[in-house]
Amino acid sequence: MKREEIRRQENIRAPEGRVGVLIPGIGGAVSTTFVAGVELIRRGIGEPIGSLTQLGTIRLGKRYEHRAPRIKDFVPLADVNDLVFGGWDIYDANLYEAAKYARVLSGDHLESVRDFLSSIKPMPAVFDQRFVRNLDGSHIKKGTNLRELVDAVKEDIEDFCKKNNVSRCIMIWCGSTEVYMKPDKVHQSLPEFLQALEDNDSRIAPSMIYAVAALEMGIPYINGAPNLTVDIPALIELACQNKVPIAGKDFKTGQTLMKTIIAPGLKARMLGLEGWYSTNILGNRDGLVLDDKDSFKTKEESKLSVLDYILQPHLYPSLYRNYYHKVTINYYPPRGDNKEGWDCIDIFGWLGYPMHIKVDFECRDSILAAPLCLDLVLFMDLAQRANMSGIQEWLSFYFKSPMHKENLYPEHDLFIQLMKLKNTLRYLMGEEQITHFGLDYYMNSDE
Repeated sequence: MKREEIRRQENIRAPEGRVGVLIPGIGGAVSTTFVAGVELIRRGIGEPIGSLTQLGTIRLGKRYEHRAPRIKDFVPLADVNDLVFGGWDIYDANLYEAAKYARVLSGDHLESVRDFLSSIKPMPAVFDQRFVRNLDGSHIKKGTNLRELVDAVKEDIEDFCKKNNVSRCIMIWCGSTEVYMKPDKVHQSLPEFLQALEDNDSRIAPSMIYAVAALEMGIPYINGAPNLTVDIPALIELACQNKVPIAGKDFKTGQTLMKTIIAPGLKARMLGLEGWYSTNILGNRDGLVLDDKDSFKTKEESKLSVLDYILQPHLYPSLYRNYYHKVTINYYPPRGDNKEGWDCIDIFGWLGYPMHIKVDFECRDSILAAPLCLDLVLFMDLAQRANMSGIQEWLSFYFKSPMHKENLYPEHDLFIQLMKLKNTLRYLMGEEQITHFGLDYYMNSDE
């Protein structure tokens, strides 16, 4: 993507028409909370708390100008009233039934939008139990090879668009965490990958089937799980070839959100780290899936990468070279979606004296993830209309393992991520980017 190809201000296509939000895993806790929440907001029953696009502001110009509009009033985002939802799931329950089963939202909230949720029924999903061992769905697509499954997903999308009169779509993966995979030869080039679809290659995961279908149809793809999916050279090549934005991976919600808040503070004050022990309990479908060691390995890799990139032990060896980092996740059904994350952080300060931080975050995983889904859908739609194809690193703010260009390291610091996101919006709208330099306020302009 070349800078001159990016549309700015008046050249960004207007957000006209309905936007189809296509969700693999639409019956899960995150998806049902997201979809039900949007409808509650549209009906004036709920507030979009946690959503940067709906509640966030953006400073423009100098501080004395006092210009800080809402982001949704500053950039041409689609209206939440124009979102239309559809998707796939391995269970055939409609979204009302699925949301009741997830036990995230209250009965009052669900009954308020029962008619809407009941009208959304999942399409049969692409599923292979080798990639998610602890689930066994019955609402499954059949095909003689993987290419047939890609084409079946594309047919579903075409039918959905016609039925709902949508002008464009965004796909956001809210399905389960697949088993751990490393990029293999088949993932390295688009021709090899496309041939592998025909050959029914076992190294192609179900999430990749959805990604190929979306990218071939020019639909932006968001990976909300830590799966190896769109972050392989073959699919990055396809996204760039078709001028489609891609983003991922793994929604940044509970414990990792806390790490990307606390760790930058420790580094900013040059406080050392001896060890960081993290453990979680949760009981929803995600917890059941992660009870398999190979699915947990995928999640573990995502969660462990954060500290090294933030703390940069190669630059500060005396502070961070030898710290111990441990992450565990335990399936505990009584908790449902109400995840609890404990962190024991052993730090040291002046002259090496030890100190300790304890964090007990009793969070609601889907409540934290739902506003991220809304923001990502709206920002990715903006990116598509602004001709911003390929990896959307400016959306790293929302992910545990942000995608990035091959010769760059990912940025994990939440505050740097937010600055990058807002500066991207300023650039698109022709506003000066904020550096927080500030010395010009104190310099005598006559000297």
